[in-house]
Amino acid sequence: MIIELSGAGDERLADYTSLTDVALRRRLETERGLYMAESTKVISRAVAAGHAPRSFLMAPRHYEEMAPVIASAVGCQGRADGGPVPVFLAPEEALESITGFHLHRGALAAMHRPALASVPELLADARGGQGARRVAILEDLVDHTNVGAAFRSAAALGIDAVLVTPRCADPLYRRSVRVSMGTVFQVPWTRIDPWPAMGELHGAGMTVAALALSPEAVSLDDFAASPACTGADSRVAVILGTEGDGLAARTVAAADAVVRIPMAGGVDSLNVAAAAAVAFWALRVP
Repeated sequence: MIIELSGAGDERLADYTSLTDVALRRRLETERGLYMAESTKVISRAVAAGHAPRSFLMAPRHYEEMAPVIASAVGCQGRADGGPVPVFLAPEEALESITGFHLHRGALAAMHRPALASVPELLADARGGQGARRVAILEDLVDHTNVGAAFRSAAALGIDAVLVTPRCADPLYRRSVRVSMGTVFQVPWTRIDPWPAMGELHGAGMTVAALALSPEAVSLDDFAASPACTGADSRVAVILGTEGDGLAARTVAAADAVVRIPMAGGVDSLNVAAAAAVAFWALRVP
């Protein structure tokens, strides 16, 4: 249903208020079982992944562009009015007052947050039920931009599933989703808890490699050429650590291998998002 609004003071817009307040949104979105999708492209990818909208919010000038996406989202061809799902239209100045930022990417949608699979289910169901062969584990990343960038690289470079640790930033936070260009909906993911716990990974046949600066670390080139990565049915999970301190010592100790990216020019490390892209490419299935 189309709902035209003249200002920001409408209690029906509670899902969209203060979107730039990370702590508030983390609490509210968890309590309400929702997340925010921003832009036509991102909303389209969320819908394609089977996620259901709770409502839409946009300026009137973006409605025509969004109409096919809305119709697809509510499962009613020809129902670009959203059917039973509210489609809020508001002036752009009101949108900025509601959300806390200038909405210039077309639209927002409050999406119902899907239930997460267990780790064994996720790994077994990847690749259409053939099982995951390449897995990324994000340990305690706190920057939503890095989480989104890691997912985008995972989608582009053949990672079958992503696991995030209990303290890792939310992949479905608005900024993570936007930076990932919606690829958080393409790559299967779930939380692994407790951590570090390698039993479920080993149960799926995974060799677990920790990407870390360590005296015992082997070169990424050498690890990628090893039987663990080149075998006919090789299965590898690579762990990437926090932006500042890297991986926890107990995580490194629990891994099957410790791997480092060879560096030149006196550089000792890369940003975690850049390191993820390098590792994903090097460890891709041959």
